[in-house]
Amino acid sequence: MTSHRIALAQFDFPVGAVDDNAARIIALMHEARDRHGAGLVLFPELALCGYMPEDQLYRDSLIEACETALARIAAAAVGVEAVVGHPLRVGKCLYNAASWLRDGRLLTTCRKQALPNYAVFDEKRYFEAGDAPCLVDWQGLRVGLLICEDLWHEVPIARVVEGGAELVFSVNASPFEDQKADARQSLLTSRVAAHGLPLAYVNCVGGQDDLVFDGGSLIADGDGTVHGPPPAFSDALLVCDYDAAGRRWRAPDWAPAARESHEAVVWRGLVRGIADYVGKHGFPGVLLGLSGGIDSALTLALAVDALGADRVHAVLLPSRHTSQDSIDLALTQARALGVRHDRIDIEPAYQAFLASLAPLFAGHGPDLTEENLQARCRGTLLMALSNKFGHLLLATGNKSEMAVGYSTLYGDMCGGYAPIKDCYKTQVYALARWRNARGDGEAIPQAVIERPPTAELRDNQRDDDSLPPYEVLDAILHGFIDRQRSREQIEADGHDGALVTRVIAMVYRAEYKRRQSAPGPKITGKAFGRDRRYPITSAWR
Repeated sequence: MTSHRIALAQFDFPVGAVDDNAARIIALMHEARDRHGAGLVLFPELALCGYMPEDQLYRDSLIEACETALARIAAAAVGVEAVVGHPLRVGKCLYNAASWLRDGRLLTTCRKQALPNYAVFDEKRYFEAGDAPCLVDWQGLRVGLLICEDLWHEVPIARVVEGGAELVFSVNASPFEDQKADARQSLLTSRVAAHGLPLAYVNCVGGQDDLVFDGGSLIADGDGTVHGPPPAFSDALLVCDYDAAGRRWRAPDWAPAARESHEAVVWRGLVRGIADYVGKHGFPGVLLGLSGGIDSALTLALAVDALGADRVHAVLLPSRHTSQDSIDLALTQARALGVRHDRIDIEPAYQAFLASLAPLFAGHGPDLTEENLQARCRGTLLMALSNKFGHLLLATGNKSEMAVGYSTLYGDMCGGYAPIKDCYKTQVYALARWRNARGDGEAIPQAVIERPPTAELRDNQRDDDSLPPYEVLDAILHGFIDRQRSREQIEADGHDGALVTRVIAMVYRAEYKRRQSAPGPKITGKAFGRDRRYPITSAWR
């Protein structure tokens, strides 16, 4: 056995699946020992209970189950050591902890010192902060152990340096967002450069509600050279050999020669989010309304990549305003991808609703109400199919629409999961073009990408009748939402002041709609819900 061979267990450890997670941890420990000759396995933060159990951490039964499972894992740590993340209860205090297991027992436990309480993180709600460094002597080396956010702060790593650490292990549950891979690599480089300490970083993968974890595990030499990461969103037992004399890692065979494009990584994340949400909830498949527009077309392609064509059902729901081009394009895509597709004309349902409302609508001409009623007919029919056959309904709205409220409650917002809700419209187009260029066929008809976007809720309707061009709208939204810039700052970037004021007002007015939207995978730094939390009722502008 190589004296300093470790394995990074970059896997999905679902929230609440304590017994299954424990079984997987034990199996991976033994695989690392027996198949790869590793002496130590690093598991992600809170691997035993999954990240993040949220208020389930208040339940004694969960904590007790973790305690029992940890003892079982420790007993199995024979001939191989392991670092396992778990919640730790000490008296009335709860800690985010990681235990080092050796020779069939628990050797020591590290308590997370820096608790994140920003963006999607709310750890101070549940945990107390540790206040001491964790150092372990392992095969002749002094090792410092850090838990996720500890690495982003200077004090925790300075403490292990003061304790004589020669090597640092960092266990993490760090969710995906744009540019985060670059930030991680930059962080590791800076930490290694500052302290001259080689480092191993393991992260989990998988979808958890509206988060997706991309893995991105890395190792860094003492001179700052970083190896990895493996392909994003991939489950893998990553074997690493450390040369103590040279203070460096042997270049691993799991690090690809070239990095994937931004669109490739985001696509992987959206696909992983769909697959894990559907799988973890036990749905037999998904359905969605296929309109012949870009959003539903992209959602269909993602669903097929995530689940396979046999588990995806597309439903065309034309109205009196639906063009033949829309119907033809939807049918072309459904047939090309090999999914089941059906057609339900909504005119009878729409007429029935209009007839029921006629006495109360008397004296009032048609307006947005009748447009939204068409969307609600579609939502009702799709939800009926979901209820009858048990398939998860996918909502197809994007972030641009969700931001300004260009969507209908109980209509196109119906669904249990919204795969592209954190993708701006311009990114929707970029992803569609990337998918078609991947080399395995045209998943989205080119004509869908090229045609002007329309909701087709009235004759000759186009999105730009109600909204500025998406290139302009998305730039304003990105400034206001993601960068948190003021109206004046966005105007100074070159945008028309009146338009900026209008768009910002639309964002505020739509807050109540977003509170009722389905979860979907976070891919930006300011996703609605977890990241950006605004009151519905507020006079502040």
